[in-house]
Amino acid sequence: MTWFDALLITLLALVTALGARRGLAGLAWGVGALVVAFVTNVLGLGGVPSAVLALLLGAVSGLAISRLIPDPLERPSHMLAGGVGGLLLGTVMIASLALAFPMAVRATPSGKQSLYPSPDLAPGLYSAVANSAIQTGLRSIWTSSVAARTLLLPDRAR
Repeated sequence: MTWFDALLITLLALVTALGARRGLAGLAWGVGALVVAFVTNVLGLGGVPSAVLALLLGAVSGLAISRLIPDPLERPSHMLAGGVGGLLLGTVMIASLALAFPMAVRATPSGKQSLYPSPDLAPGLYSAVANSAIQTGLRSIWTSSVAARTLLLPDRAR
């Protein structure tokens, strides 16, 4: 485990706690954020248009959540539901961050070989990402379903 793994786990814990603190609204917030990310990635509009669309959809969903769930912490079980929403969103966030570094392509006698992460990264960062237990566990995403690649690796989904 590297310092990069520790940062990712800390981010996961923070987003999960934020979801739990929001209660039912945290569940709706986590699932809504995943839906907005997936929709903007499927449309593939590019950087600025996707960001504008995500902000617009996020604002609309946030307003809808605040109107539909007036008392998000009515029962203790609502905190658990919010924690699940935060955990879902946090898991997608750390997976996206772990797989967001540049990839290098090298020509070898047997053909092209992809290297992830690129050895051109700063040595400390390369070592932390290349030896990351989380990043190593997520390598199967590169060959998984189109939906998973669209959510986590939108530039390599097709």
